[in-house]
Amino acid sequence: MKTLTVFILCGGKSSRMQSEKGLVLFQGKPFIEHIIQAILPITDQIKLITATKEYDYLPYQKIPDIIIDKGPLGGIYTALTNSETEFNLILSCDIPLISTELLSELISKHNNEAGITVFASESRLHPLIGIYSKKVLPVIKSAIDNDQLKMMDLLAKIPHQILNIDESENFHLTNINSADELNDLNINLS
Repeated sequence: MKTLTVFILCGGKSSRMQSEKGLVLFQGKPFIEHIIQAILPITDQIKLITATKEYDYLPYQKIPDIIIDKGPLGGIYTALTNSETEFNLILSCDIPLISTELLSELISKHNNEAGITVFASESRLHPLIGIYSKKVLPVIKSAIDNDQLKMMDLLAKIPHQILNIDESENFHLTNINSADELNDLNINLS
């Protein structure tokens, strides 16, 4: 298992969730704790990209965005700039169903030649559950400088690897963006 650092992009206040996204409760526990629980069997090298004090109760280093208001791309730029490992697992904070198994699969199947490795099913790509190499930093910086902030545009510029997963696995990679989606999730699991 190669050394890697995990960065969770804590985003910020979600207008749709009316609260800090990673702290929304799911089954009595904040999203971010579900995610950390899935990571810990793999590594404890976890850092949070956030500027808010609301995550201070967690014992991990918090790093504020270097360039603010650049969305997930800004978070990834901050993560890679602060990373001491070549390979980095980048995760959004709104994927409470993510499993250790899926993360292990991402890590084990990652090809070192790829600048980015992400999951995709037939219906969707998951750029915020991925392995990002530190060597893609200049491309990300240039995208930010040119205000090209779409994740799909970034992938198009970098040799990347897509791990195809079955449509049924999408469930574990679902990002929860609204109270309605959270409600649906709770109903589906009950």
